[in-house]
Amino acid sequence: MNALELSPEEFRRLADRITALAEQWLVTLDSRRIAPALTGADTEASFAEGLPEVGLKEAALDSLPLLLEGARAGNARFLGYVLGSGEPVGALGDFLASVLNQNITAWRSSPAAVSLERAVVRGLATAVGCPGFSGSLTGGGSAANLMGLAMAREAHAPANENGSPSGVVYASTEAHMSIAKAVALLGLGRRNLRLIPTDSQWRMRPDALEQAIAKDVAAGRRPLAVVATAGTVNTGAVDPLPALAELATRHGLWLHVDGAFGVPAAMALPELFTGLERADSLSMDAHKWLYQPVDCGVLLFRDAIAARRAFSFSGDYVRVMSSDSVEGFAFFDESIELSRRFRALKLWLSMRYHGLAAFREAIHRDLQNARRLAEAVEAEASLELLAPVSLSAVCFRYAGAVPEAERDAFNAGLLTRLNARGRVYLSNATISGRFALRACFVNHRTTPEDVRQVVEEVLAAAKDL
Repeated sequence: MNALELSPEEFRRLADRITALAEQWLVTLDSRRIAPALTGADTEASFAEGLPEVGLKEAALDSLPLLLEGARAGNARFLGYVLGSGEPVGALGDFLASVLNQNITAWRSSPAAVSLERAVVRGLATAVGCPGFSGSLTGGGSAANLMGLAMAREAHAPANENGSPSGVVYASTEAHMSIAKAVALLGLGRRNLRLIPTDSQWRMRPDALEQAIAKDVAAGRRPLAVVATAGTVNTGAVDPLPALAELATRHGLWLHVDGAFGVPAAMALPELFTGLERADSLSMDAHKWLYQPVDCGVLLFRDAIAARRAFSFSGDYVRVMSSDSVEGFAFFDESIELSRRFRALKLWLSMRYHGLAAFREAIHRDLQNARRLAEAVEAEASLELLAPVSLSAVCFRYAGAVPEAERDAFNAGLLTRLNARGRVYLSNATISGRFALRACFVNHRTTPEDVRQVVEEVLAAAKDL
């Protein structure tokens, strides 16, 4: 007898129990505390029993309610970080993907699933205004940014005669932390990352970029790539893509767009992303503003040959035996991953179920809710808006009767108190040196009533303090 096998009846019984728990979670989501009222010691104690020598069988599921009790509830008023809301059809796709257990590494390893992912990538590229781009799904924007810059290095600045990679990368002071990590991991060193100042809208300044490039050229350094941000993590600012693309072309630099947060909004606001199609590579996260369960990032690129130049290094054990353009295709030739999850199934199923129009409408609602919150902040005398609302991130703080010198500390305490109340969840940002409360709308569940409650809860938390 195989102890790891389940009978069809056992599988159905377990699946029914887990489905019932999932249904309970979704039904009660709106009434749950967003931040659970548990300490770190509480959560550690919940799972301190460890792994049993003898299996518990179905009783193993009895502890799952402990997981739900200690989970962060992503309901309509969860507006922290830049994390999508976990659309349920996508979650069901994830379940089936795990049962199928395909390795999406090459057509020969999973024929239908590889073709499905390629179709999803083509569809996404077209939807955001980059028809003809190819690419792959990744764990998230950090991996996609690393891969995009690896392509840039191999295209424009491969290792020199001493075997050391070289080249300077330019990004704004608002760039995501994954850019600095990527520059370090690629062996370029953070000393070769130039952080370019931004304008009053927190967008990279093309004039400052031009000056930085000229300075490096004059010093004998080799400019390599420009990283434009389409939706900065703090304020949602979109860098001036046409101007940056023009500079990159003129100086022969790779243009990578970090659009992990913002690029899905090109489906709804294409005019804000003019120039995106001029990128050599770009990242976007479907688990952010396409509401998919984590993880579901995307790397798109213009030239598949550049991807293969960076990533194709295959041993005989993965040699593809077919010369057919489909049957001989391998994602491992265009990606850092060999073993790859079937991430595309949830996105494909979700988008076929709802249609692209439904996602555009949801993005528009998020944009409207962000502006609604900004207007409510400006209408409340004790609150202060700290940055323009470019996309769906709203940065503000409580001012009230708090002296200027004490506002950072007061708002830090306010955020802790606000989230501990459990009805609304916000994150934080630093805007021009000031501590900000930050609401980011990438949540398909949020309504105007939820926006109203954000202001109410902030004022109530301030009163508690």
